[in-house]
Amino acid sequence: MNERFLKPYNPTETEARIYSLWEEGGFFNPNKAIESGFTREDAPTYTVIMPPPNVTGVLHMGHALMLTVEDIFVRYNRMLGKRTLWLPGTDHAAIATQSKVEKEIQKEEKKSRHDIGREELLKRIDSFAKQSHDTIVSQIKVMGASCDWGREAFTLDEKRNLAVKTVFKKMYEDGLIYRGERMVNWDTKGQTTIADDEVVYVEEKTKFYYLKYGPFTIGTARPETKFGDKYVVMHPEDSRFKEYTHGQKLMVEWINGPIEATVIKDERIDMEFGTGVMTITPAHSQIDFDIAETHKLDREKIIDQYGKLLPIAGEFAMMKIKDAREKIIEKLDAKGLLVKTEDYTHNIATAERTGGIIEPQIMTQWFVAVNKPFILPHSEINGIKSGTETTLKEIMQKAVSQGQIKIIPDYFDKTYFHWIDNLRDWCISRQIWYGHRIPVWYRDGETHVDTNPPSETWEKDGWTQDPDTLDTWFSSALWTFSTLGWPDKTKDLLDYHPTNLLETGYEILFFWVARMVLMSGYVLGQIPFSTVYLHGTVRDAKGQKMSKSLGNGIDPIDVAKEFGTDAGRMALISGTAAGTDSSISKDKIRGYKNFANKLWNITRFVLSNQPSSFETPEVQDEDIQEMYKEFSTATNELDNFRIHNASERIYHYVWHTFADKIIEESKGDIANEETKRKLYFILSTSLKMLHPFMPFVTEEIWQNMPHPKDRPLLMVESWPKFEN
Repeated sequence: MNERFLKPYNPTETEARIYSLWEEGGFFNPNKAIESGFTREDAPTYTVIMPPPNVTGVLHMGHALMLTVEDIFVRYNRMLGKRTLWLPGTDHAAIATQSKVEKEIQKEEKKSRHDIGREELLKRIDSFAKQSHDTIVSQIKVMGASCDWGREAFTLDEKRNLAVKTVFKKMYEDGLIYRGERMVNWDTKGQTTIADDEVVYVEEKTKFYYLKYGPFTIGTARPETKFGDKYVVMHPEDSRFKEYTHGQKLMVEWINGPIEATVIKDERIDMEFGTGVMTITPAHSQIDFDIAETHKLDREKIIDQYGKLLPIAGEFAMMKIKDAREKIIEKLDAKGLLVKTEDYTHNIATAERTGGIIEPQIMTQWFVAVNKPFILPHSEINGIKSGTETTLKEIMQKAVSQGQIKIIPDYFDKTYFHWIDNLRDWCISRQIWYGHRIPVWYRDGETHVDTNPPSETWEKDGWTQDPDTLDTWFSSALWTFSTLGWPDKTKDLLDYHPTNLLETGYEILFFWVARMVLMSGYVLGQIPFSTVYLHGTVRDAKGQKMSKSLGNGIDPIDVAKEFGTDAGRMALISGTAAGTDSSISKDKIRGYKNFANKLWNITRFVLSNQPSSFETPEVQDEDIQEMYKEFSTATNELDNFRIHNASERIYHYVWHTFADKIIEESKGDIANEETKRKLYFILSTSLKMLHPFMPFVTEEIWQNMPHPKDRPLLMVESWPKFEN
C-alpha cells in the first residue's frame, strides 16, 4: 500500500498541489483532450460561459455555490467524453467599481472624481480592478473550478469592447438604439441613471396626506412633487365624478396660489384606490408620465438632479425634499387645504451602490427599443422566419415559450414572461466614467456613430465624444458570444455556440438572462444557451441571509482552509434543489469533512488488501448489481439537473452501503481474491462518481492508487457505464 494513506487526509496540504497538477495537465482546455485522444474531434460539445464575478472585492458563498454547480456539470460532461469548455471571466461592474474607488479617494484624499479628472480616475480604477481580478481568480482556483484559463475574458477588455461597439452601431443603424427623452431611475447621490435591478427598496415610515384640490380630495405621501400638478384624473365610468367632463377647466387654490386645473378621464385610474381621483406629476412618475403621453399633457420638472426643488416651488426652491416636506404641509394647512394626516409605511427607492434616493426623472438618454418592429436578418429563430417582422421582445418571449430554452426550475417561466410582457425600452446610458464609452461623436449638429472616431484628428476637427458609458448589462448581454471571439467568426464561436448551460442566481433571471437571449437572437439568430439553471440564496443555519451587519457570513476561502474545499462544495449542494435558498453552517461542512476522511479510510482498507490483478469482477455479483443500480440512478439525476439528489445518493451509497455493509461483511473473507477485486472495483467506480462533487480528495486518492493509468488524471477518466 502507498505510504501516503498511512497518514490522515489533509486537504490544506493537498488541494493547491492537485490544482497545479490539473493545470499542468492542460485538460481544462478541450483542445488538449482531443490532441491526447481522450476526446473525439467530432464529439458533442458542452459549453458553459462562467457568469463573470464583479471586480469589486472577493467571492462570497453565492459565488461558491455557482462555481460548485457549474464545475459539477463541467466535470461530469468532460468524463462523458464531450468537447467540454468552461470559459472563465470577470465583470468590470462599472457603477459598483467606480463607486468603490471614488469612496476611497474621498476618504483618503477628500477629493471627488471631478477634482482628479477622468483620465486619472480611470487609471486608479484599472489598478483596483486588476488587484481585485487577481484575488478573484485565485479564489476561483481554490474552489476547484476546472475552467480554461487560456480563454479567460474581461467584460471591458479590448476584444469585448470591439464587440460592444459593433453591436451598438448595428442596433443604431437598424433603428433599435435611439437617443430620446423618457422616464429613468436617477441616483441623486451617484449622479447617474441606474438599471431597475440596481434599485433597492427600503421600508420607510412616513405620513400620508389628504389634500383639498378644488372640489376634490387627493392623497399623497409626497406633497413636494405637487407644485406642478395641474391635471386632475379620474376614471370615465366613476359615477361620483360624472358631472365633470374630459378637458374641463377648473380654477383651484393650490400651494403657491390659484392655478387652472384640467380634468382628465383615463381608464387606468383605480376607482377603488383612495378617493378615486388623483393629480399627476408627469415629470417624476412613470405612471403619470404614461398618462401624460397618452393625452399629450405638459411635463414640468419639480425636482432637480440633486434632489432639490426647482424655482416652480417658489419660496421652497433649492430646498432638499426632506427639509421642505413639513414646511409645505404647514403652508397647506394654514391655507385650509390639509384635510387629514395618517401614519403610512411604504417602500422608497434607493441606489444599491451609493444608497442615494432614486428620483424618477425625464431625461435625454440612450435607449434600446424593445417593442419596435424590425426585419429579422437571420435564418429562422424561435419560430420567427427570416425576412419577417419581429421585435426584440418577441425574440425573448418565443425562445422560452417554444421550448428552445429550458428554465430550471420551470416555475420561473412565469416570472420570465411577466417581466418581458411589461418590458419598457431599456435605458443603456450611464453618467459615469468607467465602462464602455458610448461610440457616438457630435459636431455642429452632426452625429457620428461608429466603432472608431470620425477622423484621425477627431478632437482637433471639433468632434466631441458622448461622455456617457453603457450600462454594464449591455456588455454582459453579449457574454456568451463575445467571449468566443465575435465579431470574428472564430472556430470557437462555430464550435461552442450556442452554449449548453447558464447557471446563475434567480434574482437576475430577467436583468441578465433575458437580455442575453435578446442579444444572441438579434446578433446571431441563435439562442445563447439551451438550459438556464437557477440557484437560490445561500443562508445561515437559521435561514437568515448572510450579511456583514449580522456577522453571520461564511468565507468560502476560510472554509477551504479549515475543512477543505470538497467539504464546502458538498455542504453547498446537499439538500439544495434548483431555485431554492439553501442553508449552510460549519456543522454541516464539518460533516462532509468527515465524509472525505471516511473515503480516505475506506481507501486505506481496500489498498491494504489490494488484489493481484485489476480485472473487473463478475457483474452478476449482488453487491456489484446494487452499485450499478444506485450509480445508474445517480447518473439519471445528474442528467435531469437534480445534482442534490445525485450527490446524496452517491454519498449514502459510499458511506452506508459500501463502508458499513459491504466492507464490514467482507472482512471475514478478505483473503479471497474475488472479494479484493470487488472492493477495489467498487472503490474505483465510487471515486469516478464522486469526482465532479469532491474533485480534490478523489484525484489525490486516484493518483496514489496502484492501478494501470491509461489516462494521467481522474478528471479525464471515462464516466462509468452501468451494465445489467
